[in-house]
Amino acid sequence: MESKSFPGNVDSLDSLRGYVGELAEKAGLAKKPTYALKLAIDEIATNIILYGYQNAGLEADFDVLSEITESKLIVILEDIAAPFDPLAKELPGSDDLTKSLEEREIGGLGIFLTINGVDDFSYEYVNGKNRNKFVMNIGATE
Repeated sequence: MESKSFPGNVDSLDSLRGYVGELAEKAGLAKKPTYALKLAIDEIATNIILYGYQNAGLEADFDVLSEITESKLIVILEDIAAPFDPLAKELPGSDDLTKSLEEREIGGLGIFLTINGVDDFSYEYVNGKNRNKFVMNIGATE
């Protein structure tokens, strides 16, 4: 797996998006799935930076691990913040998505977009690190 580190601050988000775009291009991912992957990774990275690092007073990098196989692009965000499983919180249901902003409860929409925007998403906490894994099928156009 290829690995690249990024500073755990919001200024690194642009370069992270650029790097993910390069990975997607290298893998031959179409435009729409590339956008969905960037959005998903941006959401989780923003949560790592704002809630995992800044709110906890941590100054640390996070790592992006990637692998391109014959049929998949795999991207993993790894950080040293306190354990946080984005899948543990109840996601908005279809009825929540039709409510106006004033009626909706705050939170969960970014995680909803993350999970529904990629072909597979998983989380694990291993060796003191959060691992958020994003998988995109190569060749998919939708």
